[in-house]
Amino acid sequence: MKICFVCTGNICRSPIADVVLRRMAAETSMADGSVLADHLEISSAGTGNWHAGKPMDPRATAVLGTHGYADHGHRARAFKASWFDRTDLVVSLARGHQQTLRSLARHRAGGRDDHEAKLVLLRSYDRKAGGQVDVPDPYYGEAADFEACLTMVEAGCRGLADQLSVQLADQLSVQLADSLVDSPADGLKVRNDSAS
Repeated sequence: MKICFVCTGNICRSPIADVVLRRMAAETSMADGSVLADHLEISSAGTGNWHAGKPMDPRATAVLGTHGYADHGHRARAFKASWFDRTDLVVSLARGHQQTLRSLARHRAGGRDDHEAKLVLLRSYDRKAGGQVDVPDPYYGEAADFEACLTMVEAGCRGLADQLSVQLADQLSVQLADSLVDSPADGLKVRNDSAS
């Protein structure tokens, strides 16, 4: 499953979410003995290319490091409309990003809502968020704003990881059941010792 987090410039919120979900997924065991991360491709992007090619904001890297997360060599990039066809879930950090992506998706689909189900808000996975659906942009703030951002991202990513693990476990169960039904019992021979 391919997941892309999206914020404005792809140097603060979305790369923080990318790093957080990667670690949570690596620590989430699945019933088949794998971990959630084995089933995910996680990335991030921005709604614009203002910071394309630049690393994560140093304050974002610092807050992640303080909490034991490691930057995986992030470089900012802009979300491209063609990615809708190959991305299963596009997770926006704020309503403005979701609206921008919704317009981009409709334009790509000729006005249809073909990709609407893929467009979600990160905080919609946080049961304690209440009506607060946006992760505020810490870019113009201070260290405390990056701490608050990380706290919100962690809560949303925990809910997302939980939902993805259940969803993927269900898919794995169906695939296993299908493979048992579809595969013939080659190699199994019934011995008949009765003499007729």
